[in-house]
Amino acid sequence: MSEIAGVVVGHRDGHGFLQSTGDQPALYLSPQEMRTVLHGDRVTASIVRYDRKGRPEGHVLEIIERKKSPIIGRLLHEGGIWIVAPEDKRYGQDIIVPKSGLANASVGQVVAVELTEPASLFSKPVGRVTEVLGEIDDPGMEIEIAVRKYEVPHRFSAATLAQAAALPEKIRSSDRRGRIDLTDVALVTIDGEDARDFDDAVYCEAAKLGRGESAPDGWRLIVAIADVSHYVKPGEPVDIDAYERATSVYFPRRVIPMLPEELSNGLCSLNPNEDRLAMVCDMLITRAGEIHAYQFFPAVIRSHARFTYEDAAAMLANTNGPLAAKYAELVPHLLNLHEVYRALLKERRKRGAIDFETTETQIVCDSNGRIEKIVPRTRTDAHKLIEECMLATNVCSAEFIARARHPSLYRVHEGPTPEKRTLLQNYLKALGLGMSISNSPKPSEYQVIAAATKERADAQQIHMMLLRSMQQAVYSGANLGHFGLAYEAYTHFTSPIRRYPDLLVHRVIKALLTGKRYSLISGDVAVASKVKKSAGLEEQRWELAGEHCSANERRADEASRDVEAWLKCRYMRQYLGSEFGGTVSAVTSFGLFVQLDGIYVEGLVHITELGGEYFRFDEARQELWGERSGTRYTVGSHLRVQVSRVDLDSRKIDFRLVREGAYAAPPSRARRGKRSDKPQQLNVDGDPIAVKPADPSKKSGKSRSGGGLGERRVRTTEATQKQRTHGGKPTAKSGKRR
Repeated sequence: MSEIAGVVVGHRDGHGFLQSTGDQPALYLSPQEMRTVLHGDRVTASIVRYDRKGRPEGHVLEIIERKKSPIIGRLLHEGGIWIVAPEDKRYGQDIIVPKSGLANASVGQVVAVELTEPASLFSKPVGRVTEVLGEIDDPGMEIEIAVRKYEVPHRFSAATLAQAAALPEKIRSSDRRGRIDLTDVALVTIDGEDARDFDDAVYCEAAKLGRGESAPDGWRLIVAIADVSHYVKPGEPVDIDAYERATSVYFPRRVIPMLPEELSNGLCSLNPNEDRLAMVCDMLITRAGEIHAYQFFPAVIRSHARFTYEDAAAMLANTNGPLAAKYAELVPHLLNLHEVYRALLKERRKRGAIDFETTETQIVCDSNGRIEKIVPRTRTDAHKLIEECMLATNVCSAEFIARARHPSLYRVHEGPTPEKRTLLQNYLKALGLGMSISNSPKPSEYQVIAAATKERADAQQIHMMLLRSMQQAVYSGANLGHFGLAYEAYTHFTSPIRRYPDLLVHRVIKALLTGKRYSLISGDVAVASKVKKSAGLEEQRWELAGEHCSANERRADEASRDVEAWLKCRYMRQYLGSEFGGTVSAVTSFGLFVQLDGIYVEGLVHITELGGEYFRFDEARQELWGERSGTRYTVGSHLRVQVSRVDLDSRKIDFRLVREGAYAAPPSRARRGKRSDKPQQLNVDGDPIAVKPADPSKKSGKSRSGGGLGERRVRTTEATQKQRTHGGKPTAKSGKRR
C-alpha cells in the first residue's frame, strides 16, 4: 500500500488527522496512533481501513520531522510531577518537565516549553522551559499566547533593527531625484481614529476630459501610496523579516507590524505636514464612474491634514459646521471626493459587483486590555469613499501590469465551487424565492438576489448563504479575476506598510516605469531558495510567494480571532446565569449559534437544549425542525437564552434556551403537509399565530421521509444530553485546568 506524507492535525478529543499536501483526503488517526506523534509533526502513513462512509483511517509509518517550535502552556505540579498543559488542545498530551528544566518558573505561570524527548506508546513527551511569559491574568497575556500559539513572528532580527535604526528621520535631497513634486497638492489622509500608520492619501478636483471649453465632465483623482519599496530592498534584512511576516497582525490595543516602527509609523507613514515619498496613481474619472485614463509615477507629497472617518463624515454632512470652517480650504476637495465616490459606486452597481451590508463590531478595551464594551462599527460615506478610491487604484495597477504581460501577484477571488453552487441553488429553491443562480454564475446574479431580499425577515440568513457559497480570496501569480468585485484583474497596491503583496506590486510597477523587469529571483531569497534558478520557473516563484502570503494572512486572521474569542469568554464570565435576547446566526446539525442582542457575543445552544424530541437538520433550508412540535429554528430566529457555561480553554460559550419568551419560526406551510401537533405560540416576529394540529392518525416522534435535501434526524434524549459538544463530539466539563 502506498505511503502518504503530510502534517498531523490534532483534535482536542485525542484523535487526529493526517493532512496531505496533494488531493488525498485527510486520514483519520486514532487516539492510539496519536500517542506517538504530536500536532504539527510531519509523518508518512498508510491506509489501514475505511469506515462505513468510505473515509480512510491511517497508521503512522515514519516520523519525518518533529515540530520544532515551542509549545505554550501552563506549568502545573501534580502528584509530585511537573507538567505543562498545552494551551493549544490539539496537542492532546501534557508535557513532563524535569525539575532541572523549570527555568525558575512557578506553578500556574504561562511558559514556552521545548521538547527534549518525543512521545512514545508508553511515555509522554518530555521538555524544558525556554521562556516564562507570566501569569495567566497579566494584561495582554492572551496576545502573548496567540502570537506563539500560531507562530506569528513578533521579534525583528538584530540585523533588521540595526538597518531600521540607520534610516534617516526625514527624506533626503537625494531621495527626491526623479520624482514629481506634489507637495502643493492638497492631499489628505482619512483613517480610523486609532490608526498610527498612514499609507494612503487622496485628492480630487473637477476635470475636463475632452477637448473644448465646456464645463468639466469628470474628475481628476490622485491616490498617493507610501513608497515603501524605496527603503525596503529585495534581500536586505528588513525585506527578509517583512516577507516572513507577510502582513501586520491586528489585536485589540496592539499591532504586530510587518515593518519596524521607524518605517511603519515614521519614515513611510504619510503623517500630516511632513514631506514623504510616494507612488502615485493619477486617474481621470468620468461622470459615469469609468476610469478614462491613468498614470503611475514616483512623487514627493505632503499630507495637508489627517482626518478621521468621523471628521470627514461630519464635514460632508455639514459644510457650514465648525470643523468645516477649520478646514475651509480642504472642504471643496472633500466634496469632490464624495462626488467621485458616488460616480464610482454607480459604476460598481452597473458592473454587478457584490455589496452586502454587514454589521461589523469593535471591541473597546479598558486600561488592562479587558473588554469594556462591544459596539457596532458604523460605516459612513467617508469609509465607502476611501474604499472606492482604493479599489480604483488597485484596478489600475492590475491593468497596468497585465497589459505589460509582466508576472506579479494578483488578488484572486473565484466563484463558487460546483458543490457550493449546488447547495446554494437547492437552498434558494427551498425558500421559493423564484430566483436562483445559474450553473455559470456571475456576480450580478448574487447582487440581484441580495437586493431583492434585503427587506425580508430572513435577509441575514440569505445573505450569509450567498457569502458562504463563494471561495476565499487569495494571492496568486495567475490572473483569475475577482468574482466578488466583478473585476477581470485585481491586485493589492494600496497598503505596502502592512501587506507584503502590495510591496511586490510596487516593485513590479517601478520596474515597468523604467523599462525594466522585476524578478523574484533577484533578491527575495526566501522565495528563490525553494525553486531552481531558471527563467522558465518564474511563474512558480510567484505562485510560491502567493501561497506564502495567503497562508500568513489566514494565520493572522486566526490569531486575531483567537484573542477576540478569549476576551469575549473572559467578558461573559460576569454574566453567567444572566438572560438575554438573541438572534440565531448559524444553524448546524448539533445546535444553534446565537448572537446576543446589544452585546454582539456569540454562543451555542446545543441541540440537547431544544427539547426531548427528534430534530431534523435540513441542509437545503439551513434549519432545525422538531418532528413532534413542528418548531423550526433558522438563521434570524429570535430567542431568549441564558448564559450557562463559559470555557476559556476552548474559547466557547454555551447558552440554555429559556422557554418563556423564546421566539422560533413557526412550522412552514411548505413542508408538504407536515404541521405541528399543537399550536405554535409565537412567530419569528413575536406575534401570536395559530396552526392547525397534525393528523392524529400520524404518530408524533417517528421518523418521516421528505422535508428537504440533506436532512438529518437528531434525537435530543436524556442520554445524549450528557454529550454536549460544539461539533458533535463530547467536550470537557467546565472547570478543567487551563
